[in-house]
Amino acid sequence: MHFNALLSQASRGHQSLLCVGLDPDPARFPAGMKGDSRRIFDFCARIVDATKDLVNAFKPQIAYFAAHRAEDQLEQLMAYMKRVAPGVPVILDAKRGDIGSTAEQYAREAFERYQADAVTLSPYMGFDSIEPYLKYEGKGLILLCRTSNPGGSDLQFETLANGDRLFEQVAKLAAGRWNRDQRLGLVVGATFPAELARVRELAPTLPLLIPGVGAQGGDAAATVKAAWRPDGPIIVNSSRAVLYAGDGEDFAQKARQVAQATRDALNAARPA
Repeated sequence: MHFNALLSQASRGHQSLLCVGLDPDPARFPAGMKGDSRRIFDFCARIVDATKDLVNAFKPQIAYFAAHRAEDQLEQLMAYMKRVAPGVPVILDAKRGDIGSTAEQYAREAFERYQADAVTLSPYMGFDSIEPYLKYEGKGLILLCRTSNPGGSDLQFETLANGDRLFEQVAKLAAGRWNRDQRLGLVVGATFPAELARVRELAPTLPLLIPGVGAQGGDAAATVKAAWRPDGPIIVNSSRAVLYAGDGEDFAQKARQVAQATRDALNAARPA
């Protein structure tokens, strides 16, 4: 199914704007798993089972698997999510940003090896860094635009010759001539609600992947106020606040409680 259709289905069916990010750090695993990178799949699968009816997406971050030589566990996890939560889209957070044959291989990795529904990309090298991924019909491409980290301003807030900030130019291109078959989205941090509102103004119907709620301090109500449109999907990501809500045997139950509270807070902030 087309990424946008999957996202719409999960958002409506689960009454959710929440994405749970899967950033498994064995050093933070609960007792019985702590420090054991062989248990990455087990940990993530428990989180998926506990939250799959509360989310509109899952977002595994590839670095957390690759750093522990756990790519095989990521493959296993991707297949598991397809099996137990087939209506929930999976965004592979890889932030790839190359061109030509190298980008073709990254696209193959994301969409053939891992069977992701969408992937995050850096558009710094222009449309050439996006085009190879468009060969995979229905897959979503989510471009870094205004990221949640303070250092993002070093480049993203620079003013161009036409008067736009760099992040504004990215939003305009993604909403315009780059979006040839309506499969692009944008990453915009919850930590910058004014810029989030500006991106939504420039790209009113694009899916927005919004990190920064939870451990990074982004405000749920301000995020929804800035980004919400009935015809503009939002995917509000929380990772560490959900994953590490508990450190005992009941860690998955604790994760569910935080995920449910976050989902409810996001829903409460929607305009009537």
